Amino acid sequence: MYRAGVSGITPKVPTSAEKLEAAARRALMRRPGGRRAWAYVYGGAGSGVTMSGNRDALDRRQLVPRVLRSTDRRDLSTEVLGQRLPAPVLVAPIGAAGLVRRDADVHIGRAAAERGLPYILSSQGSSPMESTADAMKDGPRWFQLYWSRDEQLVDSFISRAEDIGAGALVVTLDTTTLGWRPWDLDLGSLPFTRGVGIAQYTSDPRFSEMVAERVAQDAGAASGTQSDSVKVTPKAVQTLFEMARNHPGGLRRNLSAPETRAAVQTFLDTFSNPALNWDHIATLRDRTRLPVVLKGVLHPEDAQRAFDMGVDAVMVSNHGGRQVDGSIGTLDALVRIRAAVGPEPTLLFDSGIRNGTDVVKAMACGADAVTIGRPHIYGLAIAGQQGVGEVLDNLLAEIDLTMSLCGASSWDEVDASLLA
Repeated sequence: MYRAGVSGITPKVPTSAEKLEAAARRALMRRPGGRRAWAYVYGGAGSGVTMSGNRDALDRRQLVPRVLRSTDRRDLSTEVLGQRLPAPVLVAPIGAAGLVRRDADVHIGRAAAERGLPYILSSQGSSPMESTADAMKDGPRWFQLYWSRDEQLVDSFISRAEDIGAGALVVTLDTTTLGWRPWDLDLGSLPFTRGVGIAQYTSDPRFSEMVAERVAQDAGAASGTQSDSVKVTPKAVQTLFEMARNHPGGLRRNLSAPETRAAVQTFLDTFSNPALNWDHIATLRDRTRLPVVLKGVLHPEDAQRAFDMGVDAVMVSNHGGRQVDGSIGTLDALVRIRAAVGPEPTLLFDSGIRNGTDVVKAMACGADAVTIGRPHIYGLAIAGQQGVGEVLDNLLAEIDLTMSLCGASSWDEVDASLLA
């Protein structure tokens, strides 16, 4: 970067977390629907205490660099679930990323693949998983599952994830219902009601059957009225237009086709499963050959129970502070869980990572790898695939630099002894 600066070339994507966030906000606010997009991407649960707690837990930890350690040769690579990664970084699943840029998942997937980093495809993706996987070519990918009320749909998603070569199945546990999110609530905005973030569903054969059943049911309803009435307003008409634009097929047909609205209604009725419990998790060994990761675990007893059941990894996460306001910061939770389960089980860290120093701190606290969420979406907002790539490059460069300056040449040398 410094050499390029001699010629007056500066980064397109800011290198500091604060400037990155501000630049992404400006970029989104210039676009139609930008306020809704920013609210969904940036906003957290309640008053934002958990979001702040995630940062506080990271900022409270201080690194104690060692010197004269000969770190001229460094190796950032590591192994997670039998997969060799160039660095302990995975690109987190972000639902409804299509709010930020069309074909968002393809942009993100390509950027991750170019760097050999796994992209965790979201159930709430804005492109079918098959399209994203094709765009990633041989790039590593995992799949994140929201457990639907319809068990056949769960099986269909799992089967499709296996078919696209997913390296693991990440089951999200903390979103059996959406959290209290004032940023979205105050705008009356949920992207899925506009058909954004439901591409995995509208491309699924089982979901198509469910939509057809609903259309038939509505067609047979008494008096010829639709089963779910919506007050006709200019905003409602705009929402219908957005549904039609986001639904597979042509815009003109979608505007009049009953499947367009039925797909959104079916999704809203089946998206999350408040009845999800340990019995559901116990069925996974008979349903998939993929390694299973449970995402959203914060309590040590839950982590231990998961490993006792044979789960392959636990992702310590509070959903980026978007679900429970006042929840424990994830790094504090990681420390407690690592102490409870011991050194061997695989623990992934999610929620709060903003820079390379954060990654080193998380690894020193017992993580085997981390995921990066909002920052890569900010890069997407600023410059699409290039923006995502620059965010990832900056993160990897800062990890490498921080390791070197702390006297570590590999992750074997990063542990609690580097923390104050």
